[in-house]
Amino acid sequence: MPDAPAPPRPDPLLNTPARTPARPEGSAADLDSAGLDSAGLEGMSGALSPAGLTGEVGGDLPGAFRLSDRVKVVRNVLPPLIVLVVGAVEFLISLLPAGQELWAHLLFYGLVGPAVTYFSVEWIAEGTRARERAERELRDLYGQLRASHAQLGAVQALMRDLTDAADMNAVLDVAARGAVRVTGATHATLTVPGGLSGSARGETLLSSPSAALYPLRVSIPGGGALALHFDAPPSPESESLAQALAAEVARGVEAVRQRTLDLMTLYSVDQSIRAERNMRRLLSRVTRTMADRVGAEARAVFLTDQDSVLRLEYAQDRQGEARGGGVAPPFALRVAQADGPLITTADDAGEVFPDARSVLGIPMRDDEGLVGVLMLGDARPNAFDDARVSLLALMAGQATLAVRNARAYLYSEELAISDERARIAREIHDGVAQSLAFAALKLDVVARQVHSDPARAESEVRAATTLLREQIREVRRSIFALRPIDLERYGLLETVRRYVLDFGEQNSLRATLDISGDVHLSPGDEAVVFRILQESLNNVAKHARAQEVRVTLHGGERVTLRVQDDGAGFDPELVTGRVSSAGGLGLLQMRERVEARGGLYRVLSSPGHGTLIEAEMPQA
Repeated sequence: MPDAPAPPRPDPLLNTPARTPARPEGSAADLDSAGLDSAGLEGMSGALSPAGLTGEVGGDLPGAFRLSDRVKVVRNVLPPLIVLVVGAVEFLISLLPAGQELWAHLLFYGLVGPAVTYFSVEWIAEGTRARERAERELRDLYGQLRASHAQLGAVQALMRDLTDAADMNAVLDVAARGAVRVTGATHATLTVPGGLSGSARGETLLSSPSAALYPLRVSIPGGGALALHFDAPPSPESESLAQALAAEVARGVEAVRQRTLDLMTLYSVDQSIRAERNMRRLLSRVTRTMADRVGAEARAVFLTDQDSVLRLEYAQDRQGEARGGGVAPPFALRVAQADGPLITTADDAGEVFPDARSVLGIPMRDDEGLVGVLMLGDARPNAFDDARVSLLALMAGQATLAVRNARAYLYSEELAISDERARIAREIHDGVAQSLAFAALKLDVVARQVHSDPARAESEVRAATTLLREQIREVRRSIFALRPIDLERYGLLETVRRYVLDFGEQNSLRATLDISGDVHLSPGDEAVVFRILQESLNNVAKHARAQEVRVTLHGGERVTLRVQDDGAGFDPELVTGRVSSAGGLGLLQMRERVEARGGLYRVLSSPGHGTLIEAEMPQA
């Protein structure tokens, strides 16, 4: 800090106190509260720079003489005045007696002359000292303003850096470095709730504060503290500046927390989209996440049906879930026609939710048009005035994608069920039905031959019995292949264990299973791996005539499934494109499914040497 300027001293000649300019506060916060920005400080600094101090001092003081005026007075008035005084004195001395003239001259020229000269020069010197004093005070003021300007610039740079910080650790590091730069502290340590902290040091060789330093600790609004250490005792200006920095840090921390919460919310919604295919459960998860984000008590989704009519698909408030199928209220229709979110606090809110006094409606659109309308309601009036509507609109866009995916999934399920029904009907017609018809013909022949040729009739009965038993086994294999498997409930490994064990018992085969390593697959990849196992074992049961089948599932860099039997084998080139009657997929279709998920599929077989089917999938 610069030395304090000398107190004003009275002018001995004019009896007028010398002017002392007012001192500004040293903190950037005080400058900001006084309305001084960077541009204002630059202008003031230029006006008060030493180069600008060219004017004379004291010119605006009532009754005061400027230094130049004093010089003019001495130069122009004093000589004539001296001539007049000397002439008058000489005239008076000439009237004195002859013996007193010498003493009169000595008295006048030896005492009065020097006294007049002294007071004249002192009068000029006093003006010079007053000017030097004022210039020194202005230089001190200029230095203080430059320091305040530098501090304000550092605070503004800190605010920009806090705004650009990507995460909480970056905020703490930026804030600690900025505190050292702004306050001139040797060390700065910043802590926030949650155990996070950041530290920085200035131009010092000490890696950590020592006992010889002077500490200053300031609380951060919302929790935490800013600890500073100085070489000298901190001034009140430094304390005010530290408090202002703590307030800025609190705003930066809160901004990062909001961004982190937004990202977590978006991630939660994204997980809901990926993991759920049931429409009501999907909408429940998405809307619950959105409602929790803004503290809403009620939520609802209206979706367009095949006739483009908005109907209630899901709703929940404090009274519980509501039944779907209802027609959309007028406010939902207005939201559907709007380009962006709408908020209502009028009677329309009560038509959407009985106890609501404010409702936020967000249209759900994509490139194909309107999908629906999402509503959030609350009993508080104006509950959504401060809501993060842009974030909610982004989440509604994700919900729109989720609805499209769920509808596509439902449609694909319907197509799969239709195709499966057609396949089962074709299989029964081409396999079991014709075999039963053939057995019926044989029994008709037996009925005609039972008396004329008993031996031949008995042989035909045995053949028909064998055929019927084979068809019973075929029906059982088909039923086993069509049995639903709950992968989500048991997980891939337990489902594979159950299936391999049941397969061996159902088909009178020795079925062994070896699982090793860590297997981590996405839900979609798990379904593909299990489907490949199912199809491979069905082909073993139907075509291989094997005595033993070995299943190996190993988890390493990739997950590898192997199904190997000791059956008749086949030529892969001859049957690659065929469709399996039991499972519905041929070798080509199984290869396409695996390769579509980034995996590899191989079939090794030859007539008389069994078959090895191998599928590899990337770990999740």
